[in-house]
Amino acid sequence: MNAEPNLEQGYHYQVIRRAIEAIDNAGGAPLSLEALATDVSMSPAHFQRVFSQWAGVSPKRLQQYLTLGHAKALLDDRFTTLDTAYQTGLSSPGRLHDLFMKWEAMSPGEYARQGAGLTIRWGWFESPFGPALVMGTDKGICGIGFAAETGAEATMTDLTGRWPKAKFVEDVAFLRPMARAAFGETTDAPRLYLIGAPFQLKVWEALLRIPTGHVTTYSEIATTVGHPKAMRAVGTAVGRNPVSFLIPCHRALRKSGGLGGYHWGLPVKRAMLAWEAAQADAKAS
Repeated sequence: MNAEPNLEQGYHYQVIRRAIEAIDNAGGAPLSLEALATDVSMSPAHFQRVFSQWAGVSPKRLQQYLTLGHAKALLDDRFTTLDTAYQTGLSSPGRLHDLFMKWEAMSPGEYARQGAGLTIRWGWFESPFGPALVMGTDKGICGIGFAAETGAEATMTDLTGRWPKAKFVEDVAFLRPMARAAFGETTDAPRLYLIGAPFQLKVWEALLRIPTGHVTTYSEIATTVGHPKAMRAVGTAVGRNPVSFLIPCHRALRKSGGLGGYHWGLPVKRAMLAWEAAQADAKAS
């Protein structure tokens, strides 16, 4: 099985990744446009264009979103109580990125068969966060993994290992409309086909209640799914989410404001939070 993406590395994400490193190396001191551009080996004008194309805001503004303290600020300003959000209709199991998304899940019996009799199509696509491995069936997307930090081969091994008895077929043409919808290139609502254990499905359903640009905590998720003391199990279920970004596990943070873990690498999580915050602020202004 060929695990290499048939595309160039995500140019914009690589710039953002290098900018994160530069901001971290500055130790909290703000960096000018010129200093950031120098750190990523670009002219200030080119750097400004790349940032604006990626996030829709200036590098100076985006720098605020990319700092390590941004997660704590999000908890202060955009914390979501999941039960309240659900009851008021701000978000729901089928609401995502302001679109109504249809999803269904495998039955426990089907899940126990580890994908036996299931054909899963896969393909590599570009995304705002670097190369993305997208997997899907006739019912919708069942897997998204990001390779910018973990590498293409490890990402492929990870996702195919979730359903060891399934048949995997490369089919970029079949998946392209799904991938374009997933990454906001069309107005079509993404469809998901969730393959997981019952407890995992409850956790993923809770994640779908977090509105775009907002965050919640692992303990809040544990309470929402009826197991307030099971934060470790919740953390494991969040990490096993097979449809990253669409099921927004990157919006789950520690109570302290720490980022917690992220299956595809913390730089990707920080970039996702920054990108969504920028998009939300752009809509509000």
